[in-house]
Amino acid sequence: MAGGMSAECPEPGPQGQSPGPGRQCPPPITPASWSLPRWRAYVAAAVLCYINLLNYMNWFIIAGVLLDIQEVFQISDNHAGLLQTVFVSCLLLSAPVFGYLGDRHSRKATMSFGILLWSGAGLSSSFISPRYSWLFFLSRGIVGTGSASYSTIAPTVLGDLFVRDKRTRVLAVFYIFIPVGSGLGYVLGSAVTMLTGNWRWALRIMPCLEAMALILLILLVPDPPRRAAEAQGEGATGGSRSSWCEDIRYLGKNWSFVWSTLGVTAMAFVTGALGFWAPKFLFEARVVHGLQPPCFQEPCSNPDSLIFGSLTIMTGIIGVILGAEAARRYKKVIPRAEPLICASSLLATAPCLYLALVLAPNTLLASYVFLGLGELLLSCNWAVVADILLSVVVPRCRGTAEALQITVGHILGDAGSPYLTGLISSVLRARRPDSYLQRFLSLQQSFLCCAFVIALGGGCFLLTALYLERDEARAWQPVTGTPDSKDVDSNDLERQGLLSGSGASTEEP
Repeated sequence: MAGGMSAECPEPGPQGQSPGPGRQCPPPITPASWSLPRWRAYVAAAVLCYINLLNYMNWFIIAGVLLDIQEVFQISDNHAGLLQTVFVSCLLLSAPVFGYLGDRHSRKATMSFGILLWSGAGLSSSFISPRYSWLFFLSRGIVGTGSASYSTIAPTVLGDLFVRDKRTRVLAVFYIFIPVGSGLGYVLGSAVTMLTGNWRWALRIMPCLEAMALILLILLVPDPPRRAAEAQGEGATGGSRSSWCEDIRYLGKNWSFVWSTLGVTAMAFVTGALGFWAPKFLFEARVVHGLQPPCFQEPCSNPDSLIFGSLTIMTGIIGVILGAEAARRYKKVIPRAEPLICASSLLATAPCLYLALVLAPNTLLASYVFLGLGELLLSCNWAVVADILLSVVVPRCRGTAEALQITVGHILGDAGSPYLTGLISSVLRARRPDSYLQRFLSLQQSFLCCAFVIALGGGCFLLTALYLERDEARAWQPVTGTPDSKDVDSNDLERQGLLSGSGASTEEP
């Protein structure tokens, strides 16, 4: 690989010392040899943010028209939840593959393939006949596979374009588009259905936006060398290549990564269940309050998809900015600020979700208020958890780390939570009289587990805080292999200039 070193040659020390007399080693190519004008880096970040917006619109556009899809394909609640489970299951199965490819091959080519895959599958799904509902489920799985390539690789590209405070800010903007894209998915699906009377047109508009995204990705986004933004002793390609099994063993011993991944899993469980079922839950609450007639045939007018989507966008923007800014400010004085911020926000989210659910039969306004507050607190974590991963994992296996976190988070999180919620709701309904009030109460009670799961997530981030400083110091060692088991004194690294925020690839030397 270009710029790599032989396995026999040690890496230069923190002060750039030579390997020693009599040793013939090729001169290392440091990250500083690869540079990019600052404006190009920010243009690339803007393009990646736009694609992330479209990515998450695809995640939840189905939820915005769920009532219509259930009527067309005659899908019950438990099978409707399976739509999202198929999507997420295919995403998590393919994420490790894309993580492996992203660490070893062209990241731009891998992301481009993913965009082509998910846009083609999304467009095709809009023409499926009601007689072939299984094809619609299959198409959602293919969309999830394409989405895995982007969700896994894009954060690692940003991590190689920016460093320290700049990386925190850019990741904050990037992760704003998770709630914004999710909310726009609800809004687009609902609005297009209301304007055209056909929910399928929502799936036909997305490929046009995705074609533009693919062109911008090819023309404007570079494929930087691994660790390009960090002037370390590794070569531009990230040093000697380790095997995938070695990467997994290293990540399994990285306790900051392990506990933060479990915290992300709790977040994924709750966001998956709420994101898929909240519009229908609010719709049925409106029916119970006599504010909305029941829906028996398409198109179903569901203003709650628009309201919930708009609420998700607003709380998402505010929450991500607040979380990232709090992390940026407080980690300068409190080294463990990032996991502590995540823990406190999740522990505060739990009672908000509980109150939003139990108050819905009595007052819809209070339910909206607490639901919005819960989404705001939950959104505080998106950029922060990404920054935790990038700071505690060595750059040579960040793609694998992203893939593993996505896989675990989806297997134990949102792969099953929409289906589990729908299944519990269907079981409760089968034991009760068939009325709209009992339908609503069944869905409400199936949601209650989310409040307990998110509290467990807060506990996982408290445990992350115990190991954060040690794992950050190990990740910043100027070595090519997996960090050894010996603790590294972060003060010594600071004195050597390794933790002082050395130059980024967007800066001129």
